[in-house]
Amino acid sequence: MKIHYISENNSILNHFLGQIRNVNVQNDSMRFRRNIERIGEIMAYELSKNLSYKNVEIETPLGIKKTTEIESDLVLCSILRAGLPLHNGFLNYFDHAENSFVSACRYHPNNDHEFEIRVEYQALSDLNDKTVLLLDPMLATGQSIVAVHEKLVQNAVPKEIHIVVVIAAPEGVAYLEQNLPDNCHLWVAALDEKLNEKNYIVPGLGDAGDLAYGSKL
Repeated sequence: MKIHYISENNSILNHFLGQIRNVNVQNDSMRFRRNIERIGEIMAYELSKNLSYKNVEIETPLGIKKTTEIESDLVLCSILRAGLPLHNGFLNYFDHAENSFVSACRYHPNNDHEFEIRVEYQALSDLNDKTVLLLDPMLATGQSIVAVHEKLVQNAVPKEIHIVVVIAAPEGVAYLEQNLPDNCHLWVAALDEKLNEKNYIVPGLGDAGDLAYGSKL
């Protein structure tokens, strides 16, 4: 799996990453969603450099111009619900893409720190021979992304899969490297220090879904 870290150099991306982490800023849910969307736009631009392009000629009011257009057939697939603002950011740039949605959540059968991943709701496009962008803001243990990946390839053969996360823990990155095929790409805006005893990213930002859409029962 090829890994791309895109916040190693200073840019406006780091400004938005700081705001979604800041306890004095992040509790404004509209601003939090918008900042995740902005981060999605920046990551979409960086990822676009790795897509396939074709040469075309377009007609302007004054003549003909040779240029390039994206050749890849794209499908944006977000993991509900936290992935929706990130999805919107990517859709702002890849407005010609198809869209898919999958739910994945932690299930605690014994009401303790042990959990399993349940993948339930699915609304999937035809993924065969498509370039799939799997979007989830947080990569903690990596189990959710691996479980969703298994669902995506169960009945389809995508051309390639790009996994996009805003904040990742080293443990999650290592888990994906061990459990996903070599032709996957992982795009990370920020790599954090570790997971805590509850498998939350430290320093992280908290629960991205709750910050975007309110606390759940």
